[in-house]
Amino acid sequence: MFRFGLLIFWPLFLYASTFQDLKWKDGETYLMFLDRVGLPQELYYKIDKEDQKLTEEIRTGIAFQMLRDCNQTVEQVLIPINDELQLHLYRNSNAEYKVEAIPIISDTRRESLTIKIENSPYKDILKATGSKRIAQAFVNSFKNSLNFRRDLRKGDPLVIIYDQKYRLGKPFSMPTLLVAMIEMRGKRHFVYLNEDERYYDEKGAQVEGFLLARPVRNARVSSVFTKRRFHPVLKRYRAHLGIDYAARRGTPIMAAGSGKIIFAGRTRGYGNLIKIRHSDGYMTLYAHQKSFKRGIKRGKYVKQGQVIGYVGTTGLSTGPHLHFGLYKNGRAINPARVVRVTTKKLTGKARKSFLKVKKELDIMVNEQLASLDAPVKYEKFDPIYYIDALASRGGEHETL
Repeated sequence: MFRFGLLIFWPLFLYASTFQDLKWKDGETYLMFLDRVGLPQELYYKIDKEDQKLTEEIRTGIAFQMLRDCNQTVEQVLIPINDELQLHLYRNSNAEYKVEAIPIISDTRRESLTIKIENSPYKDILKATGSKRIAQAFVNSFKNSLNFRRDLRKGDPLVIIYDQKYRLGKPFSMPTLLVAMIEMRGKRHFVYLNEDERYYDEKGAQVEGFLLARPVRNARVSSVFTKRRFHPVLKRYRAHLGIDYAARRGTPIMAAGSGKIIFAGRTRGYGNLIKIRHSDGYMTLYAHQKSFKRGIKRGKYVKQGQVIGYVGTTGLSTGPHLHFGLYKNGRAINPARVVRVTTKKLTGKARKSFLKVKKELDIMVNEQLASLDAPVKYEKFDPIYYIDALASRGGEHETL
């Protein structure tokens, strides 16, 4: 079994040890990182194929942690892969380096902001919270339904309530918007997060902003999306940040949405890979391709349904299939749950369930508005800086 441990305040480490809170460099691969910090390449080559592919999910700019001893030898490294898992590199009692995927210990806090508009929603939220992520989440929620420049007036109220994860005492990943409200010309406009993990307006109409199509026709789903799963046979945590579509070699692959190709090339784990950037912070990934369609290259704009490549088994793959990934603002999300139906409205039991959620969230918004004449109300978690890590099976090595 795994054991988890927390150690409060990094100065409590051994006095000669050095703790570093770092950012993942742009363009740096996992193998390049190992070489740069003096760790053995076997921390890549001796792990299984699925974990090797996970190393390609490390995002530019992600915060990771490193502990060195008095001789500046790396003792441990924690690198987040997604919201649920992180890579744990460590040196055991035999001075051998090991790596494993372990759960991230995070603390989720409910936070809120209530203000009157002075400049614009984005600028005012950024000024109050210091968070571009929160400001962007609010603006994106109304992007396709409201015109802030035309209808917004100075003094109009704004409320946003959201859940924010904290890792090592710092905000981690995108906030989860629960409800957003803005009043313009005396009318209140809302966006609610429903139990189906999709967003709806006050009338129960869906407001998701991305249209996703199936990238391979008539293909069988051979592996589903999961951020964290404890494998009952392997006895370790696994993640699969996408959907695998099994199909014959050479089957056409289509762009799931219109956008700009930001990568088209060969990678070690994902083989022939294409990444497409879409609107509203979305990005799609198409891996293990046999080849790309002629003319497909970085910088090219493609339309939804346009053929971009062909199913293959390049990279770390055991058979012909497409690994399809979907990301929003750099965070992997389940492609099966993102469907835009602009005319869809909830009915029957689904509508009753939504109205119950709406009622609860409306109460929260009204409570925030009741205190609007007081100074800017921003309820934020007071962070405690801690290091989360895990002791290996049987306590073989010490934790950060």
